[in-house]
Amino acid sequence: MTKAAIIDGKAFAAGVRERVGKAVQELKDKHGITPGLAVVLVGEDPASQVYVRNKGKQTLEAGMESLEFKMPETTTQEDLLAKVHELNADPKVNGILVQLPLPKQIDESAVLAAINPDKDVDGFHVVNVGRLNTGSGDALVPCTPLGCLLMLRDHFGDLSGKNAVVVGRSNIVGKPMFNLLLQDSCTVTVAHSRTKDLPAVVREADIVVAAVGRPEMVKGDWIKPGAVVIDVGINRIEKPEGGTRLVGDVEFASAAENASAITPVPGGVGPMTIACLLRNTVTAACNQHGVDTPEM
Repeated sequence: MTKAAIIDGKAFAAGVRERVGKAVQELKDKHGITPGLAVVLVGEDPASQVYVRNKGKQTLEAGMESLEFKMPETTTQEDLLAKVHELNADPKVNGILVQLPLPKQIDESAVLAAINPDKDVDGFHVVNVGRLNTGSGDALVPCTPLGCLLMLRDHFGDLSGKNAVVVGRSNIVGKPMFNLLLQDSCTVTVAHSRTKDLPAVVREADIVVAAVGRPEMVKGDWIKPGAVVIDVGINRIEKPEGGTRLVGDVEFASAAENASAITPVPGGVGPMTIACLLRNTVTAACNQHGVDTPEM
């Protein structure tokens, strides 16, 4: 039986989008600024198409400009870089997102490096990575770890002094999550596949962020009673009776027996990603125009 409180990411993301919408209206009313988000999709990947469509819909609902650029699977790296440079130079575009993955003929790192760091609303550019690592206030932060941080702040209020374990060391989630928690005065351990006695390390945590990409790897008896669990994983596994289902990196049922609060999969961290993308776009627009960022 589930004992943990369920952290409803869908409801929380709706609240973030509502605050973003109010911030956009404030920018329009006070400064005549309408933030613009440009998304570039190369190829016909079905999951990417759905994701881009949802981004566009939510961008418009927040009162922002949504620009979508669809390029064929055969697009060359030179042509894609030309599009990125065009968007860098466009004053109506405050945020640029190139949807990943890209076709094999294109070097993803070269494309991400070409995006103006001040328009890099995914937070992947090395300049933004450096800004985050050094605690610079003008960093654009990767959307998924930012969403995790906002949910943790909402749950705890103050994270100062909490013992946090991040399971996973990716550039997209694990490493930025480490820096965000550290800046909120947590004591942070980044664990990974080579961590010795991983269950014992996780059992010390007041906060567990699982982002390792392995279905249900983190077991319930790894969770300290009363800990808060943020499950970033989205894994599709086969059901015994046929078909598939989505699970996280945490064994939800058993973890919920020990945790005080936990995010479900689906419906936990996932909805926060687009909400934080919109939030980053507003932040980027304010930085570019030299105006204060409204409360979001």
